[in-house]
Amino acid sequence: MSVGLKVSAFLHPTLALSSRDVSLSSSSSSLYLDRKILRPGSGRRWCKSRRTEPILAVVESSRVPELDSSSEPVQVFDGSTRLYISYTCPFAQRAWIARNYKGLQNKIELVPIDLKNRPAWYKEKVYSANKVPALEHNNRVLGESLDLIKYIDTNFEGPSLTPDGLEKQVVADELLSYTDSFSKAVRSTLNGTDTNAADVAFDYIEQALSKFNEGPFFLGQFSLVDVAYAPFIERFRLILSDVMNVDITSGRPNLALWIQEMNKIEAYTETRQDPQELVERYKRRVQAEARL
Repeated sequence: MSVGLKVSAFLHPTLALSSRDVSLSSSSSSLYLDRKILRPGSGRRWCKSRRTEPILAVVESSRVPELDSSSEPVQVFDGSTRLYISYTCPFAQRAWIARNYKGLQNKIELVPIDLKNRPAWYKEKVYSANKVPALEHNNRVLGESLDLIKYIDTNFEGPSLTPDGLEKQVVADELLSYTDSFSKAVRSTLNGTDTNAADVAFDYIEQALSKFNEGPFFLGQFSLVDVAYAPFIERFRLILSDVMNVDITSGRPNLALWIQEMNKIEAYTETRQDPQELVERYKRRVQAEARL
């Protein structure tokens, strides 16, 4: 099955959340961010958000419905290649972007799973780890988002997402290794644990984007590194703007340009969610945790 959607200009920032692939168990089916929402200190980066920059927002989608507990089981290992995702999961979004960028819409079937009402057969017959994303290929199922984007790039035809040259490969490995630390740092600011952590993390991103001058992306050319960070920067930008009135691009021209150029890549924009829906989901999650 292939996925298509329409987009339009929307006067609101967009964009990302947690740091580990999402479990489908009922106790952890949502990404956890602490219940506290505190404003950061008066650091030089934490400027009021400017909500005037038009960005792309999903307004209509032809995405197929997610499979839930009432859905019939997929015929696993029937020769098809399938990518199991959730439309709301940033980790799954990574693999989805890679699949799209490689032009594999007709070769890798997208199978969306409802994380809140998951089918029992997913864990029993597809992926025992019970997480998304997962890739069914050559009679086996693979998981973990960073591993999957590398696997998709290596084992399928299409434009390469792997950098050329030893220096870029070393930088790519360093940046991919930093993804969890980046997400944890931003979350620690959102939950009030460390008000300066997000500022430091986005400064790191700004500096990383200045390493190569061949283009606006992390390695100059669009690569696995951009795929890995895009879903999270997407969500963090939106949440920090809406909840804390913070503009992450203030004083960071490289990051601002990167976001602008990412929004020109259809393989990415067709995976994005409605910005208002993203931030409302975050607020509901925090409110639910506050009641516990």
